[in-house]
Amino acid sequence: MKKFRVIIAILVVLSLAGSMLFGGCSSENSAKLKVVTSTSLIAQIVERIGGDNVSVVNIIPPAQCPGHFDVKAGDIQKLADARLFLIHNWQGEKFSDSLIASANNKDLTTVKIEMAGNWMTPPVQRDAADKIAAALIQIDPANAAAYQKATADYKAAVSAKESEVKAKLSQLNLSAVNVLCDEQQAGFVRWAGFNVIATYGRPETFTPQIVKDLIDKGKEKKVTLVIDNMQTGGEAGKSLAEQIGARHIVLSNFPGGYENTETWEKALDKNIELIANAIGK
Repeated sequence: MKKFRVIIAILVVLSLAGSMLFGGCSSENSAKLKVVTSTSLIAQIVERIGGDNVSVVNIIPPAQCPGHFDVKAGDIQKLADARLFLIHNWQGEKFSDSLIASANNKDLTTVKIEMAGNWMTPPVQRDAADKIAAALIQIDPANAAAYQKATADYKAAVSAKESEVKAKLSQLNLSAVNVLCDEQQAGFVRWAGFNVIATYGRPETFTPQIVKDLIDKGKEKKVTLVIDNMQTGGEAGKSLAEQIGARHIVLSNFPGGYENTETWEKALDKNIELIANAIGK
């Protein structure tokens, strides 16, 4: 009986210790602004601007196509206790009002980040940072000063990386390189300085005539590189490159698509590395 009482006492102590431990974690977490993001492009900016003031959960894995991702019940559940949901302006169908409402969270605010252009380019990164900061401040005005300072710091980091990358690109003479590319990469590829001869859509949009036209144009214009987009499969241009006799690379439009590229800077560096290797410099 004495042994039984000792066991009960131990269990009670452990239970109390566990409650204190998890209660402490819960209290710290509850002090943070809970943000759910649709893609890693938005998530990494929120993390950089929000710092210790935010808790970020992302939905769509960075290597997957956001336009063809199937939203699951578990993804909507992530919105149940969030205060802010940030999505791209082109994701209205994927995350409809009715779908978001199914999270049954009356305190949730959904903000669409309206941007034109490829998010991997520095100008879009800077503009997106401003809009994301504005969304954070709207929900959490008490930390406005911290968000504004972090935004300025992030934009300065983007500009510094832009100068560094532009210096590298200027040595590659990309304007003399004719390319075919996935339409999802066109904005970035043009920013990098390539001469884009033609773009193409997803593999399922290909017809024999489209393929023939692309191959003919590639041969006529002496295309030496075909650039695919990881998030649309990375294979659409492979056969085109083989038929034309060009090299083939796959770039990522999202941080985290390739290993160790969780930030915008690292993802950009990886794309530039792939480009430099492809043209032999």
